Amino acid sequence: MKTLLKKLACKVFSFIHTLHQTLRYSVYRDKYNIDKSFIFNGNEILFYDDGELIIKENSYIGSFSTIQVSKGYKVEIGKHCKISHNVRIYTQTSMADWDFSKEPIPPKYGNIIIGDYVWIGANVFINPGVTIGDNAIIGANSVVTKNILPYTINGGVPSKQIREKKLS
Repeated sequence: MKTLLKKLACKVFSFIHTLHQTLRYSVYRDKYNIDKSFIFNGNEILFYDDGELIIKENSYIGSFSTIQVSKGYKVEIGKHCKISHNVRIYTQTSMADWDFSKEPIPPKYGNIIIGDYVWIGANVFINPGVTIGDNAIIGANSVVTKNILPYTINGGVPSKQIREKKLS
């Protein structure tokens, strides 16, 4: 009897959690241009601000990832993209080449364009103003500060091209 109650409680909790996630992410679908096939693949995914977010078909994003889209800027994610967990994509950040002892610190803004069939590993940060070409790979724990060429494998801090893809 006790085992049966535990199983039932787990199923109820799982159902409530799934319902909560579905409702939470439906707000993003209402606010932004997200294809119906896009998958919120995990928990605590955050999309925010008043810019334009376009996500094309058959892509997904993992748990604890964030997309920030400043007003007047956009993030566009192509079709069939794989974005792992704990990825940060921001259209606004602080200007790195600034004396931080002098206020106010000017922001850096820029659109982010992610091509089709891109794979972004876990714990990646993508800076404003970056374009990632089609079929590129960004390795885990990378910081993307410059444009990424199509059909390349990239990684590191800052991210650099490791090699071109060997296509079969």
